[in-house]
Amino acid sequence: MDAVIDETLRLFPPLLFLNRVATEDYELKSTCITIKKDHVVHIPTYAMHRDPEYFADPQVFRPERFLSENIAHNPYTYIPWGAGPRNCLGTRLAQLEIKLALVNLVHRYVFHTIDVLLNHWSKVFPVI
Repeated sequence: MDAVIDETLRLFPPLLFLNRVATEDYELKSTCITIKKDHVVHIPTYAMHRDPEYFADPQVFRPERFLSENIAHNPYTYIPWGAGPRNCLGTRLAQLEIKLALVNLVHRYVFHTIDVLLNHWSKVFPVI
């Protein structure tokens, strides 16, 4: 279930980008770029999560990429909740709520693949 949740959050992160404010001047290694103190840095989580440099077939829903034996990405390229000392305080609570919501949905409803639905509706509303 964790892999499904992680893959869903990779494709649809809670925030499209994160903002951070530099507390001191910082020069990016191997570049001539310096981030000045008090400048805002935007981190594009949505774009990073869908970048083929970090995730193979980024548009495809593949939860198995988050199984412990398959993790091949840098941990700072998957950041739906932020990373480091300033990550989201509610991460664990949100993950627990997501799991409870999924358990409730599976318990209360019957899910079908799209093929079953297409077959059913094509019989109800035949194409002329």
